Amino acid sequence: MGASMVERAIGAARLDPAVYEDVEKDPTALGQAMAVVALAALCSGIGAAQGGVGMILLGVVGALVGWFIWAAIIFVVGTMILPEPSTDADLGQVLRCIGFAAAPGILMAAGFIPLLGAIIALVATIWQLAATVVAVRQALDYTSTGRAVGVCVLGFLAYIIATIAVLTPLMVASNAS
Repeated sequence: MGASMVERAIGAARLDPAVYEDVEKDPTALGQAMAVVALAALCSGIGAAQGGVGMILLGVVGALVGWFIWAAIIFVVGTMILPEPSTDADLGQVLRCIGFAAAPGILMAAGFIPLLGAIIALVATIWQLAATVVAVRQALDYTSTGRAVGVCVLGFLAYIIATIAVLTPLMVASNAS
């Protein structure tokens, strides 16, 4: 049996590759990964201190959907476009690792503190990016951190294009009515 969610989240935030390996190999950790994503989104909503409970809940749902889409894009880019010979991964492994990479986002709860909150949010965002690179490297069994960075950059570009492709027609339709 693997470590607790809290132990794993702390290890993931410490950028410990062994934690990401543990999560990658434990199919039962998907619920934990989902909880980390939801908690980070909840903390971000609290830190923003605006919009009320409904907007915070919408943010959590949006974060969960975004997590799935982001992991799917990382999976495709990492296994089909930029694989290494050692790459052997499935979508569940990527979902679990990427989910735990959201752990530093829990610090976003401090976002409502004037000035300090913005600094903490910036640090947490950069920290999440670093955690995502470690998660990608471990989930895709890469030996190269540079390749993991490349997958994240290409994946992010694809994510932005997909988001624009989905949101633009929705925005046009809502403005037309």
